[in-house]
Amino acid sequence: MAAPHAIKKTTKGDVPQFALYGENAPAENAEFVHIELIETRSRLHDWHIQSHTHRGLFQILFLFGGHVRAEIDAGLWECEGPVAITIHPSVVHGFDFSREAQGFVLTVDQNLLFADKLGPHATLFSAIFVEPLAITLTAADDSRQRIETLLKQLMTESSWPRAGHTLMLEWLARSVLLLLVRLHSDHRSADRSGRQDFELFSRFRGLVEEHYKEQWQVSRFAERLRVTETRLNRLCLRLAGKSAFDLMQQRLMLEARRKLTYLPSGVASIAYELGFQDPAYFSRAFKRHAGMTPKQFRQQATAEAADAC
Repeated sequence: MAAPHAIKKTTKGDVPQFALYGENAPAENAEFVHIELIETRSRLHDWHIQSHTHRGLFQILFLFGGHVRAEIDAGLWECEGPVAITIHPSVVHGFDFSREAQGFVLTVDQNLLFADKLGPHATLFSAIFVEPLAITLTAADDSRQRIETLLKQLMTESSWPRAGHTLMLEWLARSVLLLLVRLHSDHRSADRSGRQDFELFSRFRGLVEEHYKEQWQVSRFAERLRVTETRLNRLCLRLAGKSAFDLMQQRLMLEARRKLTYLPSGVASIAYELGFQDPAYFSRAFKRHAGMTPKQFRQQATAEAADAC
C-alpha cells in the first residue's frame, strides 16, 4: 500500500452530499454501478472537485497517470499514479488533479458489496473500505493490468447496454474490487514479511558484532535466531548481497585491518586475539579478503599515514 503524504490538516464545514459529484438524484436501483473517466467530470470543474460525500456509495479513484492532491477527511494526500484511492460513504473527499491526469472513477452502491446474497463472501470487500487507502498499482504487477482491462470493459458495457447489462456491470465491478482486495492483501503481507526479515537481519548483525571474535559457525547463529541456515543465508544474500559466513568474515577482517593499522601488536598476536588458532591460516584468510598479506597491508597503511603527515 502506498503511504500518501499528508501535508496539512483541514477543517470540515458544511459538506454537500451527492449521488455522483454535482448530482443530487439517487440511484435508480439498489445494484448501482457507475464508471467514468477522471477527465470527464474534472474538466468541467477546471480539474477541481470540491469536498463532498456520497450517500450510501463507495468510490474508488483509479489514477493511472498524472498527479492528484486528495482531500481525505482531515488531511491532504499527494499521490502520483498509478494508484487506487478507496473512499467509503462517510469520508469527506475532494480532488485537485493535474491536467494530464488519466484514469477512472468507479462508484458502487453498498448493496453491491455487502448484499446478503454474497453469503460468507459479503465481508471480503471491507478490507479496502474500512478506512481510506491509497494502494499502489505498479506497472510490473499483473493485477494492475487486469484491473485496467476490467475498467475498460466496464466503460464499454456502460456506454452500450445489452442483454444482462446490470448483471454484467455487477460482475465486472466486483471483479475489479476483488483484484484490489487481493493486491492490498499482497502488499500487507509483503510489508509484514519485510519488517520481520529486517528485524531478523538486524538481530543477526547484532549477534555477529557480539561474537565475531569467537568465530561461531553459521549453524550456531541460526540456532540462536531460531531459523534454518538456509533461511538465514537467503536473507543475508537478499538484504546484503553476501552469505551469512561472508558477513561474519567481513566483520572479522574489518577488525583485523583496524588492529593492523592502529596497534603495534605482531601479526600472530592479532590472529590469536581474533580467535584464529593458526596465524598462517589468518594470513591466508586476510589475503583472500584484502588482496594482500597482513604484513603488506600494515606497510601500506604506514606509508599512507606518513604521506598524509
